[in-house]
This record gives sequence, structure tokens and C-alpha cells, in this order.
Amino acid sequence: MEREEVPKDIRVYLNDDLILIRLRGVLSAAEQQVAKSLPAENGRDLVKLTRCQLLETTRPVMEAMVEKVIGVNVLSLHHDISTVTGERVIVFTQATSPDVLRARME
Repeated sequence: MEREEVPKDIRVYLNDDLILIRLRGVLSAAEQQVAKSLPAENGRDLVKLTRCQLLETTRPVMEAMVEKVIGVNVLSLHHDISTVTGERVIVFTQATSPDVLRARME
């Protein structure tokens, strides 16, 4: 049985109305092999396209989770993955900064 791959390191940064999530070590062994075995651009593009499609499919769930935790509406989500470093970044932009919202409530 193949074990599920999980990121080796996850960091979350809050900056004003942005949430940046940096994940390291996200590629499975199969994805690493695809990225290496096919011509560079084909392997890279296949892995990136597949990961992009998976994230776009789960976008509504992810946005709802962030909104629930932070308490601010998500305006957009941006993402990319590197097949060279195995690193992924996800950026959420929000309608307002959580600090601004918190200050209004006090």
C-alpha cells in the first residue's frame, strides 16, 4: 500500500490582507519521477497542470475554511508549484485585513 504524501514543512504568513502559505516537500515520488523522466517542459507542465486542477477543484472548500478561521471574506486565491524544489505557494487575498476587522469590533 502506497502511503499518502504530505508536505514536509508548512509555513503560514499573514501580511495585511494577504495570507501566504508555503509548503515544502509536496511532490510525491511518482510526480518527481514524471517531472524527471519526460522532456523537461512536458514533465513539469503535466505535474503543474494536475496539481493546479486538484487545487482549483477544492478551491471553494479551501476558501470557506480560510474565511471561517480568519473571519474575513476571501477575494482571490493564487498558487504555483515548483517541480525543481518541490515547493508550493498559495496566496489568499482578503476583502480586508483581519487586524482592521478586529479593530472595528473593539
